[in-house]
Amino acid sequence: MWQAGFWGFVGGSALILGAAIGYYATLPQRLIAAVMAIGSGVLISAVAFDLMDEAFKQGGFDSTAGGFVGGALVYTIANIVVSRRGAKHRKRSGSNEEQSQPSTEGGGGLAIAIGALLDGIPESVVIGVSLLGGGGVSVVTVAAVFLSNVPEGLSSAAGMKKAGRGRGYIFGVWFGIAVASAIAAMVGNVALAGNSPEIVAAVTAVAAGAILAMLVDTMIPEATEGSHEYSGLIAVVGFLLAFVLSKIGG
Repeated sequence: MWQAGFWGFVGGSALILGAAIGYYATLPQRLIAAVMAIGSGVLISAVAFDLMDEAFKQGGFDSTAGGFVGGALVYTIANIVVSRRGAKHRKRSGSNEEQSQPSTEGGGGLAIAIGALLDGIPESVVIGVSLLGGGGVSVVTVAAVFLSNVPEGLSSAAGMKKAGRGRGYIFGVWFGIAVASAIAAMVGNVALAGNSPEIVAAVTAVAAGAILAMLVDTMIPEATEGSHEYSGLIAVVGFLLAFVLSKIGG
């Protein structure tokens, strides 16, 4: 359990690193978008090869398909709720005034924090689940989560700063999400210990569906906004990086 919590925090700490870069460094919008595209490619690869493939091997098609669609559905409903309360553009860097985060006067701070939590929990649960086999943590999964969290924190923190939010709020949000990531990994590890392979597979697929839905709803729009000519190619590089890691780790 504690090992799961540690690795969950490691994955979540990349959000703090990304937030620090986004807050203290003034980066070109194209670079922010490119980094977001790399993170998108990394997560797509992780969903395909580390989550869905593993879930299918453990629980077969029924558990995997049901969990995958269910995870996407739950995330979509939750995302609609927080988006309507001001967190729709929580991963936007603020380059597009029509798709920027709400200002401090406009509220939405709590919704942004909840939305960020919503985005990070599925990834952390997967880290906890990866320890159930009795071996070490899946280095590939942790690496994929870490690599994708850096651009998430970077872009969102840049947008928060542009919207007028203070340093304490920005880093408080991301530190809180990192701690919540550790807790989610611990809960995923403890709650699923001793359960049947079908249940573990379904939960893994739920996380995969939620991650993929999050990618399309929040990360990919920011990636294509500033680097639309090259975003597909950059995402392919991220995908290949995670794919290579999965094969080395396997």
